[in-house]
Amino acid sequence: MENLKEDFDSLVAKSALSDDVDRRGFLKTALGTGFAAAVLPVCAQSVVKTDTHGLDAGTVTIEVDGQAVPVYRAQPAGKKNLPVILVISEIFGVHEYIADVARRFAKQGYLALAPDLFVRQGDPTRYTSIAELQKELISKVPDAQVMKDVDAVVAWADKNGGNPKRLGITGFCWGGRITWLYAAHNPQVKAGVAWYGRLVGNKTELQPSYPVDIAASLKTPVLGLYGGKDAGIPVASVAEMQQALAQGSSKSEFVLFKDAGHAFHADYRPSYVEADAKEGWLRCLAWFKAHGV
Repeated sequence: MENLKEDFDSLVAKSALSDDVDRRGFLKTALGTGFAAAVLPVCAQSVVKTDTHGLDAGTVTIEVDGQAVPVYRAQPAGKKNLPVILVISEIFGVHEYIADVARRFAKQGYLALAPDLFVRQGDPTRYTSIAELQKELISKVPDAQVMKDVDAVVAWADKNGGNPKRLGITGFCWGGRITWLYAAHNPQVKAGVAWYGRLVGNKTELQPSYPVDIAASLKTPVLGLYGGKDAGIPVASVAEMQQALAQGSSKSEFVLFKDAGHAFHADYRPSYVEADAKEGWLRCLAWFKAHGV
C-alpha cells in the first residue's frame, strides 16, 4: 500500500484545505431542513461550511418504482465524465452536514450524490429521541429497498455526467453499515469508506445481514474509519470484522482512532473530534484515489 501512503502524505501536505471551509454556522439545504432534534444541542461554532462556488449543487429527484426519491447532488459546474461518490447519511437523514460532505467531494472533482433513503418511511426530524427514531423509522427501512434505491442513483449518475466505472461509496453510522453492504452488492463499486458503521448486530427480516456476514465474500476494498472509544461499536467487533475479512480477498483495512468515540466526523455534534475528522477525511480521499475512483 505504498502508493496509498504517498497519496495520504501528499494530501496532508496540502491541508491548509480551505478557502472553502469556515466555522460561522450552517445553512439549511434544499433537501434537509436542518438537524434532527434527537441530536441537539448542536455545536454551531464548530460546523464546517463548504460553499457552492464553482459547483452545481441542489436537489434532484429520481423515481424508483413510482416513488420520488430526493437526492442532494453536488458537482463541479459544467463538467462531465466525473468520478462518482455516493454519500450515505446517518439515521438523521440528508440534512446540512451530509449536504456539506457532498460539496466537499464536489470541490475535489467528484459528482457526489446523497439520496434520502428514508423517504418512504418518514421524516427523521420529527423524532425527539434516538430510541424513538430507531424504533419508529430506521428499523422499518428494508436493506433490499436501500440497495434498489442506490442502484437507481448510480443509473441516474451514468446518464447525468457521472462515470460509473469510477464509482465509490462512503457513509456515516447507519450509512457506514450500508457502505459495507452496498460494496458487496454492486460489483461496479471500486472502493468504499465506512465511517463507524455497525459491523455486527441483531438480524431482522428487513435487515438480514451485517458487514461481518459478507466480509469473506467481499471483493471491493473498503476502508473502515472507527473510534477506539465508540461505546456502540466496541473494538472487539472491529477485530471480529478483521478476522472475517482475512478469509477473503478484498484488501479492506481499518484505521482506529484510539481517542475518538462515535460520530467523530460529525462536526455539528458534541462528539466531533477535529483532528481525527481531518485525518479521516484525508485518508478517505487518499483511499479513493489509490483505488481508481
